[in-house]
Amino acid sequence: MPLTREDLTTVTGIESDQQTLEVSLDQLKNLVSPRAFTGETMLLNMGPQHPSTHGVLRLLLELDGETIVTCLPDVGYLHTGIEKNMEAKTYEKALVMTDRIDYLNNLGNNLVYSLAIEKLVELDVPPRAQFIRVIIAELQRIASHLVWMATHVLDMGATSVMLYAFRDREYILDMFEMVSGQRLMGSYIRPGGVWRDLVPEFMPALHEFVYNYMPYKLDDYERLLNNNPFWLDRTKGIGVITAEEAQAWGLTGAPLRATGINFDLRKAEPYAAYPELEFDVPLAYNGDVFDRYYVRIQEMREALRIIRQAMEVLPGGPFRSDNRKFVPPPRSELGHSMEAVIHHFKLWTEGFHAPKGEVYVRVESPRGELGVYLVGDGGPKPYRVHWRTPSFYNVQAIGRFSPGYMLADLIGIIGSLDFTLGDCDR
Repeated sequence: MPLTREDLTTVTGIESDQQTLEVSLDQLKNLVSPRAFTGETMLLNMGPQHPSTHGVLRLLLELDGETIVTCLPDVGYLHTGIEKNMEAKTYEKALVMTDRIDYLNNLGNNLVYSLAIEKLVELDVPPRAQFIRVIIAELQRIASHLVWMATHVLDMGATSVMLYAFRDREYILDMFEMVSGQRLMGSYIRPGGVWRDLVPEFMPALHEFVYNYMPYKLDDYERLLNNNPFWLDRTKGIGVITAEEAQAWGLTGAPLRATGINFDLRKAEPYAAYPELEFDVPLAYNGDVFDRYYVRIQEMREALRIIRQAMEVLPGGPFRSDNRKFVPPPRSELGHSMEAVIHHFKLWTEGFHAPKGEVYVRVESPRGELGVYLVGDGGPKPYRVHWRTPSFYNVQAIGRFSPGYMLADLIGIIGSLDFTLGDCDR
């Protein structure tokens, strides 16, 4: 049977009058196949409350039996207005909002925003702070990948790996709490360096994690999955995308590198202390769900390698710039220096004035290219803040990955892209 007003209301989620119905039908004709209007295929909403969409993502599916004909991603259900809220705050105060964009890459968001401010005002960062930033960013990468693996594998029916991955992530969150006072949303990386120096108990805990604990847990994950026939059936040859298509759709991170494209911003446009460290960029060449899993497992191994090198050459010295025009004085000075108290008060109430200009800075987040476009107008607040987030680009490609596969395969395809909806809706 052809589509009726009731059918369209089910698809769109709104009740339509006759005029709106006609407009909506015309728009829908450009998105789905003609068979949807004759009743040969079925239109179905997946989400925005479905657990396997990893947040409030809505997918409009056109199905021929259990085969996907069309998949249309619909974002916007988690819009936070973070970009505009950041423009209403001083540069330093806006930093706390960056933690809440991609809530699995809190400290990585701090990093790219701090780099943008430093580029705009030409603020120096001490060598010790550069290496601390790398250590923290790579720990955050491992923690993010562990959450991705836990949820992705759970979607496919493997409960044990989920429990193991969240267990291992706890070690990293404990270390974040040591340095920032918070397991999440620590705002530890700040313009000019980091909030405070590493506490004495951090380095022994880090050494135990990167040398004696995590490498063996990654071995366990691969033993559980790499030759598991159920895992291979659900991932090999599923959600295939070519290198040319991945570039055309703007994919970055593991989805791009799983097609054989060697692009990692830590190598292509090095920042922090990455130019002084050696590591490889893991690649795969089939562009399917399994290869995206494989690349992320190897990225965790490379992250451990990077951290070990940074630990060995971690220099002494200050952990934050001493440029008092942009950086508050050390807390230790506040008890005996009235000038330090006044300076601290003025920076936190009025903020600093950044020059007029615009900058764009990008880093390699756990999900791909994460960029910040920052515009200063000479005042204490940013005139414009805009984020280029990898999840937004990766989500749109679901519509390219999915057609021709079974509805059950869509669960694995979604999970393999590793997006967060807070990263999409800003």
